[in-house]
Amino acid sequence: MRQLKTFKFRRQQPIGEYIADFVCAEKKLIVEVDGGQHIEQAEYDAVRSQWLQDQGYRVLRFWNHDVLTVPDAILESILRELDKLE
Repeated sequence: MRQLKTFKFRRQQPIGEYIADFVCAEKKLIVEVDGGQHIEQAEYDAVRSQWLQDQGYRVLRFWNHDVLTVPDAILESILRELDKLE
C-alpha cells in the first residue's frame, strides 16, 4: 500500500524507537499488520501504541489473516478512519 485515494503511505517508517508498518504522515495515521507473534507480545504492543498515540498518531491494527482474506474490508476501515481525521 503506497497510496489510498489521495493519501500517501510510507512503509516501515521509523517513529522514535519504533518502526511502523504503514504511516500516512498527513493524517498521522499508522496501520499495523500483526502476525501470530503479537499474541505473546500484547503488553509490548499496548505500550508501543500508547507511546505513538501520545505523539499524536492514531494506530489501527489488523491481523495478517484478515488482510489476506478480506482486504476490501480492511481498506474500507482505513478509508473510514482517514475520513474521520479530515
